[in-house]
Amino acid sequence: MNETKNKSQKGKKPNNKKQSTSSAKKAVQNVVSGGKTSTTKQSNPKSNKGKAVKNTQPQNKNISKKKPATTYKKRNNASITPAKPVKIIPLGGLGEVGKNITLYEYDGDMLIVDCGMTFPDEDTPGVDSVIPDFTYVLENKDKIKGLVVTHGHEDHIGAIPYLLKQLNVPIYATRLTIGLIAGKLKEHKLLGDAKLNEIADGKTINLGKFSVEFIHVNHSIPDAVAFAISCGAGTVVHMGDFKIDTTPIDDKVIDLARFAELGKSGVLAMLSDSTNAERPGYTSSERIVGESLSNLFKKAEGHRIVVATFSSNIHRIQQIIDEAARCKRKVAVSGRSMINVVNVAAELGYLKLPSGILVEIETIKNYSPSELVVITTGSQGEPMSALTRMATNEHRQVEIAPGDMIIISATPIPGNEKLVSRVVNELMKRGANVVYEKMYDVHVSGHACQEEQKLMMSVVNPRYFIPIHGEQKHLYKHAQLAYAMGIDYKNVIIGANGNVFELSSAGIKCTETVTAGRVLVDGLGVGDVGSIVLRDRKHLSEDGIIVVTVAIDSFTREVVSGPDIVSRGFVYVKESDELMEALENVVCTALENCYVLGVKDWNTIKTRIKDSVAKFLYNKTHRSPMVLPVIMEV
Repeated sequence: MNETKNKSQKGKKPNNKKQSTSSAKKAVQNVVSGGKTSTTKQSNPKSNKGKAVKNTQPQNKNISKKKPATTYKKRNNASITPAKPVKIIPLGGLGEVGKNITLYEYDGDMLIVDCGMTFPDEDTPGVDSVIPDFTYVLENKDKIKGLVVTHGHEDHIGAIPYLLKQLNVPIYATRLTIGLIAGKLKEHKLLGDAKLNEIADGKTINLGKFSVEFIHVNHSIPDAVAFAISCGAGTVVHMGDFKIDTTPIDDKVIDLARFAELGKSGVLAMLSDSTNAERPGYTSSERIVGESLSNLFKKAEGHRIVVATFSSNIHRIQQIIDEAARCKRKVAVSGRSMINVVNVAAELGYLKLPSGILVEIETIKNYSPSELVVITTGSQGEPMSALTRMATNEHRQVEIAPGDMIIISATPIPGNEKLVSRVVNELMKRGANVVYEKMYDVHVSGHACQEEQKLMMSVVNPRYFIPIHGEQKHLYKHAQLAYAMGIDYKNVIIGANGNVFELSSAGIKCTETVTAGRVLVDGLGVGDVGSIVLRDRKHLSEDGIIVVTVAIDSFTREVVSGPDIVSRGFVYVKESDELMEALENVVCTALENCYVLGVKDWNTIKTRIKDSVAKFLYNKTHRSPMVLPVIMEV
């Protein structure tokens, strides 16, 4: 039997295909084959050795009818029962952007794909970060063979230290990703015991009954990969975050040829990034940002330049450094995460730094503004970030001066618009020239838009499709694209965190729901902040607190001193003497009633004080502060 590779069908029009599928197929064939006919040597050494043969296999007419190689095995015209199903269990990343983690299970073995975190929102005041609930992972810890990671962004690696504190699972990732993970583990004092394994793209590893192939993709960070996860049930392509960039900064184009080979062999299912599913067209190349930066640097002659971007966007940082070197400027880095990533990327060779270009942030006072570029965190307006501290004149080393050019090289994440706007306004008050959002092409996304998503569906040609990595609206829109590409309606499933998807040649279904949720990290505490604590924090932030302190004789139940009333976040006591006096009378009345009625239980007395005070304050102010009675026994 002759083995053949994909052959370009240039110049031919496939029949009975939707127009969108046809154009996508043609584009893929040109990308994969470079517009030339692809040939391969025959595998039989005794027959036509070294000769090229053409691929005469017909193209699929409808991808919804495509059967994977594992559909059925036939022998003597007798069909055999399909292989055992593979289970896919997303514990994060569905219905949200961030906190990505997915489990795969087949025949008693399990593996984990990614283990990320997300940042708190207005519903989680005071919380530092949010990580997945590992309950189901720990329940199956004896089955887990390893953790494979697509790339080094926080929403894919940020929760790894918290998992390793409970389960020391071996980790497999590309070189830069391993370097960034190692940095996080070092902060948590876990690096010594960690099992970190560096895997190059194009390589395949075996984890129990799974084989995992690392396939290079383009993203906003180097060394990003997708996975072809194979087991007895078939092959599942897990895309991770990706886009198709034909002119990437590192000149490594997404490996479309390998995805096409997998598509020809038969792919059971595809899980794909939905972040930009609402955006038509293609995502622009990162090189566009370099051109815009060059123009802006020219406009900033004689003034200091401050560029805020994501610390993990190493390609963006490289372009800033290159432009600074061209303008003969020094570069200083501000922000803890930015400093850590730049150090790791430079050490591993992913950042090329001209000799002497980097200077410590503490030494910038030794240079004139026209000689400096500062790269900083804070592109999302985070309250404690370096850029925000610069805007509010709280940064120790950088004081914004009139004429400084501030370039915010990022688009606000949904929900952060107000934070970014506040920072922009503060910077402008200080006389800075601020470039932000879409004023210039200073940012491009690292995620695929609609045409790229359709192109990948056409190349991979999966039987089943599961959109991941996005809010509900993103997942829904991505599913609509799959229908448009000809994937059967019943073969596309929009899931939720905790759903257990069971896939085989017989079909796809959600069989059950397991524990999946979020765990809040606050300082050194993990999981000790729950719904009750968050409710109290919101209450305090909205209405403040009233503390009522009274000393009572433990034998006679008579008031020895007080009541003393403290207000925080409710009213200013010194300007509310009349209200405070009335409040003291309310407390005294409640205590007298308890004494008359012979109430001796401290909890009952506290409850009566709390109810009386709360009722009085609402009637007087229509506000409901938290009331905290404190009784001291003497």
